[in-house]
Amino acid sequence: MNTTLVKQVLSSAPSWSPLMLRVPAGIIFMAHGAQKLFGWFGGHGLEGTGNWMASIGLEPGYLMALMAGGAEFFGGLFILLGLLTRPTALVLAVTMVVAIVTVHLENGLFMSNGGYEFGLALLAMSVSLAVSGAGKLGLDNVLVQKRQQTGSPAAA
Repeated sequence: MNTTLVKQVLSSAPSWSPLMLRVPAGIIFMAHGAQKLFGWFGGHGLEGTGNWMASIGLEPGYLMALMAGGAEFFGGLFILLGLLTRPTALVLAVTMVVAIVTVHLENGLFMSNGGYEFGLALLAMSVSLAVSGAGKLGLDNVLVQKRQQTGSPAAA
């Protein structure tokens, strides 16, 4: 594996800003994923979400619900922890683009009309984290430090 690429993916500037973005983004994504996967917080769970996704043309609905819910719940957890932040944020950004285009775009900008305002904010958060990385207190930093301590080629 290209060790330079691994180092670029995991390394980030020692800034507090990404942490301030990671915490709310992680919580929000986890909550929305929990609605889809487990029916928590007033959600419909996999079956209900899958049926709804199938009704709007996202087939197979159950699989789409599993993918979206899994990306949001586990992606939110990874973002919160600062673990594999860049690739996780990229997956979440793609998830938000799909949500915006397939569900919200036709309703205009504002959330009050079912628009894409909230999805756009989450997309912006995800893109920002994909660019910045985890920042301070992210597990990505622990992985980089461990690789350096063990003398792995990624440390070069």
